[in-house]
Amino acid sequence: MPVHDWTRVDAGTFHAFHTAWITHLSEALNGGLLPSGYYAMPEQHGGRLLADILTLHVPARSVPSSGIDEGGGVAVETAPPRVRRRLLATASARATRRTLTIRHVSGHRIVALVEIISSANKDRPAHVAEFVDKADTALWHGIHMLRIDLLPPGPSDPHGVHGAIWERFDDEPYLLSPEEPLTLAAYVGGTPPEAYVEHVRVGVPLPDMPLFLTPARYINVPLEATYRTAFGGLPVFWREVVEGKRSI
Repeated sequence: MPVHDWTRVDAGTFHAFHTAWITHLSEALNGGLLPSGYYAMPEQHGGRLLADILTLHVPARSVPSSGIDEGGGVAVETAPPRVRRRLLATASARATRRTLTIRHVSGHRIVALVEIISSANKDRPAHVAEFVDKADTALWHGIHMLRIDLLPPGPSDPHGVHGAIWERFDDEPYLLSPEEPLTLAAYVGGTPPEAYVEHVRVGVPLPDMPLFLTPARYINVPLEATYRTAFGGLPVFWREVVEGKRSI
């Protein structure tokens, strides 16, 4: 199923799809994709709440890498993620929304976040800045992330949300092609962070994307299959609007 043009509907309709997609992603991850010891749960994280949670993630209490390195996931050295762009932070870089949180059973600590960008995240500069601050905080606390942005850049994020995030870690501006304005970005948390990026456009299927559980290992997230399932759960009227078969 190709990616749809979600600018055809309002924020409420996209939110309904967003919520369903998060649920199906959680089901897929808990259905055998995550290695033993890890689990996914949809949670509400925003602003100050996430910052407070992340203050508990000090190195002395981090999840042991052996939790995944000894069984499960794909090793980066053996099979690097199949994306077109890998970004490394430059040497000069400084050392309430619906989120799918990946936790480890040893203390039930956050190890990764999966987020689908909504129009509310990018409708004004203050919201983009808040979202970027959240990403910045998570990455420097060693939290890995997968961010899915199926909405084109606007005045508040001219290079997309990923571009706004990566400007915190690179001296050069992130350039986004107008031919592929939608962004899928998998981040490896740490100092400095890394990013594995794919760009897509309306009308093409979604590729699978890596979700890192440690800096050395990741799993592939089935974006296309879960997108298709979530889209099929929308009312027929709104599916036809998104597909361009009906106007409102």
